[in-house]
Amino acid sequence: MKKLLLCAAAAGLFAAAPAFAADLAADAQAVRDKALTDTTAWSVLESLTTEVGARPVGSVGMDRARDWGVAKLKALGFSNVHVETFKADSWLRGEESAEVVAPFPQKLAILGLGNSTPTPKEGLEAEIALFRSYGEFLAAPEGSLKGKIAVVTGRMVRTQDGSGYGAINAQRTFGPVEAAKRGAVAYLARSLSTDDTRLPHTGQAMPGGIPAAALSTVDAELLEHMVERGKPVRVKLNLQSTYRQDVEAYNVVGELPGKVKPDEVIVVGGHLDSWDPGTGAVDDASGIAIMTAAAKLAASAPGGPRRTLRVVMWGSEEQGGSGEAYGEAHKAETPKIVLAGESDMGAGRIFNVALPKNSLGHPAMKAFVGALPPLKVIVSREPGRHGGADVSGLVQNGAPTVDFTQDASRYFDLHHAADDTLDKVDPAELSQNVAVWAAFLHTVANSDIDFRALAAQAPQESK
Repeated sequence: MKKLLLCAAAAGLFAAAPAFAADLAADAQAVRDKALTDTTAWSVLESLTTEVGARPVGSVGMDRARDWGVAKLKALGFSNVHVETFKADSWLRGEESAEVVAPFPQKLAILGLGNSTPTPKEGLEAEIALFRSYGEFLAAPEGSLKGKIAVVTGRMVRTQDGSGYGAINAQRTFGPVEAAKRGAVAYLARSLSTDDTRLPHTGQAMPGGIPAAALSTVDAELLEHMVERGKPVRVKLNLQSTYRQDVEAYNVVGELPGKVKPDEVIVVGGHLDSWDPGTGAVDDASGIAIMTAAAKLAASAPGGPRRTLRVVMWGSEEQGGSGEAYGEAHKAETPKIVLAGESDMGAGRIFNVALPKNSLGHPAMKAFVGALPPLKVIVSREPGRHGGADVSGLVQNGAPTVDFTQDASRYFDLHHAADDTLDKVDPAELSQNVAVWAAFLHTVANSDIDFRALAAQAPQESK
């Protein structure tokens, strides 16, 4: 009799599986459709950029952002809303100016790079040494730029997936260090940008112990034209800034508790901090808005989420530290973290998703993939690997992750510049992004999918 009961129970489970998968697929599609007309993400984005604005680490703006995040999550019905503090470094911009003093006096548009050393209060003047690529610059021997301002004008290539940024990132990030090795007294780099305006784009750089700034793309080309005339070009810089170590920084957290397995947690979010020229709309108020709205929508389906959805507004991505701090603080919890994901590429449409290894054949992921065709999203056969800077600590600890690739064709026209403002966000593209994430979070939160166990199996997708 016992064997018969067990067989009957197994048969019942087997029969129920297709029905469960069908329900999950239908719910994922319903969540997707709701997301396409829901205004939560736009409301969150508009609120953060309007009521707070720029949010550099260590600034009054970041303190306002912390309080805004707590209030917003509570207003949206999240529970266990709290602030997790950690220590981070803070670099804040002061007075800045640049000009060509000879042979053709003109003003230059610049923004100091994070970690730049200030110039003397009266400024710094020197002849420039211009290099049209970062490789050409690195070929200069150590000590060869003594007393000069190194200028590197390598151009960034526009790409849909943003890979052009990674290809040239060293020009900004490591340029000041390399310039100092070669004896330069300051460093100027063409902005890592694809725009054609006179707006420079800032960003973090490794400290080289010398003043360092980004030139607008237009002014980088202006210096090229001046150098072509064969006369020495002299530039005067004034870069003032303050740098503090171990300031208090914040990760703001809220949860939508699971109703069946609340200790199994899906961690998603964006970064709350921003650079200061604009209002941080695409980098990364959009990510905050997308993940907050997607989690809320994923949990709103009948029955609520089986697993807990946790939204984290990470507080120091631009200047670094929030991902590492969060990973360390939650190291012991990592085995119960089902998945970690991040949105940090603006509000452009998602066009490709890379899921955890060997998961494509699971009913939950089949349900998710079934919701994607109307959203025009490609499913990659390669697994997600990176996730994002702020989930890197969790991923290093063993948490599974995904990579959702957005259309970044215009992202680097705006990134880290004064043009990073609300009006640049397309509400329809924002909604598509939310719809993809909401459908995904719903299927993961309402299934028993175990990404770790699937990753340990032999690949199944090709069968």
